[in-house]
Amino acid sequence: MRLDPLDHDMLAGSRGDAAALAMRILVGAARILGAPALIDIRSAHIDGCLYHGDSGALFAERLVAAGAKVRVPTTLNVGALDLLHGGRVRVAAETRDMARRMMSAYIGMGCQPTWTCAPYQAGHRPAVGQDVAWGESNAVAFCNSVLGARTNRYGDFLDICAAITGRAPFTGLHLPAQRIAQVLIDATQLPRAFIEDDIAYPIIGTWLGRELGSTVAAFAGLGHPSEDQMKALGAAAASSGSVGLFHIIGVTPEAATHEIAFGGQVPEKTICLTEKMLTQARATLSTVTLEVDDSIDAVAIGSPHLSATELRHLDASLADRTCKVPLYACTGRHSLAAIAQEGIGARLTARGVVLIADTCIVVTPILPMSSGVLVTNSGKFAHYTPANTGYDVVFASLDDCVDSAVAGRLRLQQPH
Repeated sequence: MRLDPLDHDMLAGSRGDAAALAMRILVGAARILGAPALIDIRSAHIDGCLYHGDSGALFAERLVAAGAKVRVPTTLNVGALDLLHGGRVRVAAETRDMARRMMSAYIGMGCQPTWTCAPYQAGHRPAVGQDVAWGESNAVAFCNSVLGARTNRYGDFLDICAAITGRAPFTGLHLPAQRIAQVLIDATQLPRAFIEDDIAYPIIGTWLGRELGSTVAAFAGLGHPSEDQMKALGAAAASSGSVGLFHIIGVTPEAATHEIAFGGQVPEKTICLTEKMLTQARATLSTVTLEVDDSIDAVAIGSPHLSATELRHLDASLADRTCKVPLYACTGRHSLAAIAQEGIGARLTARGVVLIADTCIVVTPILPMSSGVLVTNSGKFAHYTPANTGYDVVFASLDDCVDSAVAGRLRLQQPH
């Protein structure tokens, strides 16, 4: 593997002990991946700041003690604590202390305390073609697909090593040839009303991840979905499969035309997406079958974190009604700041919405029981909630989620 003079300098310790350690880890990973060289990155997003045990916190503190500082702008994914709302997270004092130590260590390395799985909503938006090193699966899918920047899925703790060195292995989705679509997804036969509805995108994403895994696909016939809709598609696809990049022809930056999306080549395969396929995909998002008016225990939305636009939609959907069961709305502090002057946060709280910032219900103990039934509109929550919390899941639209929280029972205006 070819190393630049700066890489050799860091390995030799001339840039400090922390950079030397980070470079040893990075080079070892690059060799395993078969990368021919390392490349410069412009930014990083760190998933490794979430507390899973003492070893992660101690590793971060070791880096700080060795003088680690990030070389590129670096944002932080969710932590294990809600630093804005005391009492939201139910963990022992020792766990809380270690989680806070871990979060503090990453700030000490110069990372920005964004604490969100949607850094692109907090102003971290690299330009088309820029190489970056991002962790967090939905953020990776959004970065590659919607922003057109280039990143692989950097796991704990390779992400912080890339940020400290400013380097990443030149492999995978950093390579232009690996970003060309292989499969065409023809969505032109789907009802227009369906693809204009927010509920379509976690369902389509779930189908995509289950059907194609990590294969790069290009959609034709999806119209012009919003950023929030593409966020939902990418998050579900990355959770149900390992999708790191998708294209929407005429919408996403590397797919202005069919020819550009496929690099001038004929698609290896064409799939005509049908309502039957998506009905089957939607069925996998619920782990329990309930009838309308059956009791539920909670509602949760916001994975990925709710944008300011989505918080406004929640406020409008709830109107002057009050929730009978908790409606957990997970979001970033940046989105809360964006709506602060509108009084939306206070109104939602007064009506029984439990605002969660900096974290979410599936990565740290927030739900009040060890089992129950939870209604969600998030494909990612639907995927992770059962194993991480013990709750069964019913998938529904946002409006159905709100109606269910208000009634304390399942409400479904849209069919299963």
